[in-house]
Amino acid sequence: MVKPSGAECNINCDYCFYLHKSDLLHHEPHARMSDALLEQHIRQYIEAQTGDEVVFSWQGGEPTLMGLRFFHKVVELQHRYARPNQRVANDLQTNGIALDDEWVRFVKKHGFHVGLSIDGPRELHDIYRKTRNGKPTFDHVMAAARRLADADASFAALCVVNRQNAQRPREVYRFLADEVGTWRVQFNPAVEPRVFKEAAPGKLDRRTAPLQGAPRARPGHPLSIVTDWSVDPDDYGRFLIGAWDEWLETDLGRIHVNLFETAIAQAAGMPAQTCTQSEFCGKGVAVEHDGEVYSCDHFVYPEYRIGNITGTHLGDLAFSARQQKFGMDKRDTLPKQCRDCAYLRLCWGECPKNRLIRTRDGEPGLNYLCSGLYAFYDHIGPDVVRILKQMGRLQ
Repeated sequence: MVKPSGAECNINCDYCFYLHKSDLLHHEPHARMSDALLEQHIRQYIEAQTGDEVVFSWQGGEPTLMGLRFFHKVVELQHRYARPNQRVANDLQTNGIALDDEWVRFVKKHGFHVGLSIDGPRELHDIYRKTRNGKPTFDHVMAAARRLADADASFAALCVVNRQNAQRPREVYRFLADEVGTWRVQFNPAVEPRVFKEAAPGKLDRRTAPLQGAPRARPGHPLSIVTDWSVDPDDYGRFLIGAWDEWLETDLGRIHVNLFETAIAQAAGMPAQTCTQSEFCGKGVAVEHDGEVYSCDHFVYPEYRIGNITGTHLGDLAFSARQQKFGMDKRDTLPKQCRDCAYLRLCWGECPKNRLIRTRDGEPGLNYLCSGLYAFYDHIGPDVVRILKQMGRLQ
């Protein structure tokens, strides 16, 4: 995941986990990836691939701050370095503010898949997603969605499930499925410890972590381990259940929801389609504007720096012993409660960054969202069995 404009963004979402990286990593104001470093990254990334497809993911901050000239250069360099018969694809995650007609023509022409951040209807979206001067962004995002839909450009709705919109699952789901203009929906839970701007994931004092179900293991408590905008774990489960029921009743086969599709695939014995539900992680390394490489997009902290592409080939960094251990630790550090769970192979402890609490027996390393995820998997079990039988994957 490449951050060509660093952590800089043209809006200021209350729940952003990345905006503070400029201070944490001592970036210069308005830092940008140079053309020379861009070429180095593209060449190394393509060289390190062993398959027929290479997928570049452009994120931020806000990657559209780089301007279209930068992305025309991206396409030119990809054509230059791609091997014969090798397919190159691009993902662009954006808040949509800068997506005018020229941008939409570009992403359509070059086949960029756009991830457009939107948190539901106006009154829910505008709670946390605001401009730099505190104004709402909903109208700007919907204008971008209409442009993308009218151009038949490939895009997905990326919804951050937070403390507020989690209370209205069916309304949020119906809006994303019916009003945004895409058939792809992705739900991402908002979870950050209160000290996320200073303390790296996995570096909190595990001995003082709250037990599962304790008041401190929920948002809103004065001593809560998480921010006030983090989604409540049980609310997250209810949100997924409500959205699943609506999706199953009306949209199965029409709307692709990342967590729903991967649950069905994994239950059928196929690999996970999301990193959070995979047995291992570590493939989603983050490359900053200055060539610094970190273990993951959510682990961009000095403790998880694994090198710089100006000194070590990106492929060597991605497959280094340190990074392999980072990926294997997702499975190998699970508490006994997870290892004994009936839904282990659907969940795998979700994202390691969210392992903020202790089990009821006091063992550290439990995912903050555990109770909600368990309720979700428990609810969908009969439905998944029926779907797999209809697909001929179960007798």
